[in-house]
Amino acid sequence: MLLRQIEYFQAVVELGSFTAAAEVCNVSQSAISQQIQALEAELGVKLLERAKRKSTLTPAGELFYKRSVLITADLEQLRRDTLRVGRAGAQELNVGCLISYSGEEFSHAIAAFTEQHPEVELRVTVGNHEDLFDGLRLGKLDLVLNDQRRAFSDEYVNLILSESRCCVEIAARNPLSRLDGIDIGDLKNIPCILIASPEQQENERSYYRDIVGFRGEFLFAETAQAAHVLVVSNKGVLPVDLSGSETASGSAVKRVPLLRAGEQITRNLCAFRKRENLGRAVVEFERLLVQEFVD
Repeated sequence: MLLRQIEYFQAVVELGSFTAAAEVCNVSQSAISQQIQALEAELGVKLLERAKRKSTLTPAGELFYKRSVLITADLEQLRRDTLRVGRAGAQELNVGCLISYSGEEFSHAIAAFTEQHPEVELRVTVGNHEDLFDGLRLGKLDLVLNDQRRAFSDEYVNLILSESRCCVEIAARNPLSRLDGIDIGDLKNIPCILIASPEQQENERSYYRDIVGFRGEFLFAETAQAAHVLVVSNKGVLPVDLSGSETASGSAVKRVPLLRAGEQITRNLCAFRKRENLGRAVVEFERLLVQEFVD
C-alpha cells in the first residue's frame, strides 16, 4: 500500500494536479486524494498544501519527494536485476546504431524496450557502416540501424525507416556556420572529419569521396568525442545524418545542411536483421524502432 501511495504522490507532484495524476494512474481523483491523505496521516506530517487549481509541496513534502524518487529508482533496478537472475539463460539482444545518426528515435526505442522487457539484456554497439554490417553478417549483432550503401539482399530484412538529411557540424566561429546550407563542392579546401577505426578508414574515405562527393582532405577520429573536439577546434566538418527528430547543436558547434546542386543531400536510413533471426526480442525491438520513425 505504501508503494502505491508513493506512486500517487509522485504523480501529483510531477503533473501538478490531482486530476492529471488520476488520469495517468487510471484511478478516480477521490482515490488519489484519499491515498495521499492516508500517507500524510501515517507519516504524521502534511506533504502538500492544497489549493483549488494547484497543490504545492511543503518543506517536508519536498524532502519526501526527493527521497521517494531515489527509492523508486532503486526498486526498479532491483526488479530488473531479480528478473535477470531468476530467469535461467536470460535472453540477450545485441543492436547497433550508425555513429553519424543524430536523431532520437533509436534512443526512444531502447527506452521503450528496456521498460517493457527488463528480462532481456540489451547491448548497444555504435559504429560506422562497415562495423555494423560486419557485426550483422558475423552474427554478433541482431539488428542494426544503418545507412544504405549496398543493394538490398534477400538474406536480410531490409526496412527503410526514413530518408535522412545530410548535414555537417562545423565550429560556430567558422564563417560558413552562418550559411543556411553548404554545397559540397565548396568544402574542397576544408577537411572532412570521419569517425572510424584504423581498419575502416579506407572504406569510409572511399565512400565519402566517391559516393558522397567530398574532395578535400580527410581527418579521422576513433570516437565521437574525439571527432567533436576536432570540430570545436575548427579543424574541419563532421558529416551527420538527421531523421525526423533532431538533437540541437551546442553553442560552439552549428549544424548546416549539406547541399548538392542546391538540394540537400539525402540517403536511406534502414533497419537490417538477418531474415532467419525471428527471436521474440529482436522482432519486438524492430517493431518499436519502426513505430518511433512512424510517429
